[in-house]
Amino acid sequence: MDFAVQNSIGGPDQSTIRISDSVFSNEFNEALVSQTILTYLVRSHSGTKAQKTRSEVRGGGIKPFRQKGTGRARAGTIRSPLWRGGGKVFAAQPRDYTQKLNKKMYKGAMCSIFSELVRQDRLRAVNDECISLPGIKTKHLVNLLAPLNWDTLLIIISENDRNLELSARNIPTVNICNVKEINPYSLVKSNGVLSTYSALRCIERNFS
Repeated sequence: MDFAVQNSIGGPDQSTIRISDSVFSNEFNEALVSQTILTYLVRSHSGTKAQKTRSEVRGGGIKPFRQKGTGRARAGTIRSPLWRGGGKVFAAQPRDYTQKLNKKMYKGAMCSIFSELVRQDRLRAVNDECISLPGIKTKHLVNLLAPLNWDTLLIIISENDRNLELSARNIPTVNICNVKEINPYSLVKSNGVLSTYSALRCIERNFS
């Protein structure tokens, strides 16, 4: 399919390139995309919460008082869940929340997302020089991205750009990511995606 690459952000000057239909012209599979995003989100769940049972709490090896004659309920250890400082009855243990997702399913979901972005005109491509900044200047980047009327913007670059990344760090509505760091959640939650020409070709190679 034909796709426009702009020579300036928001400008009329552009050129047309051919991109792969297998990556950017697929049907939107909502169930697959939803499963892929869920798998990505649960993998960020650390699952490191841990509590101790009565056998794991330190101390309490001696019987606190004699069995009979005190008028109190019998007790065998001060680390009982009934005592302050004791163990938990149903203690939380470290847990792995990750879900399995086949590579073919992940690839299909990403192609489905990119295709939907193209259909909704939420994916734009520009030449690499358009977003190349001479220095670290947030105001310069804000003025550069002003023609784009998107509330949230994801910029995809092929290689790390220190000037661009530091300039966008103080802009809450703009995120920068490398081609290797693309994830389905960032693509879906962004109102618009701006990709450089080289990044677009990398995406085409990775998912074709």
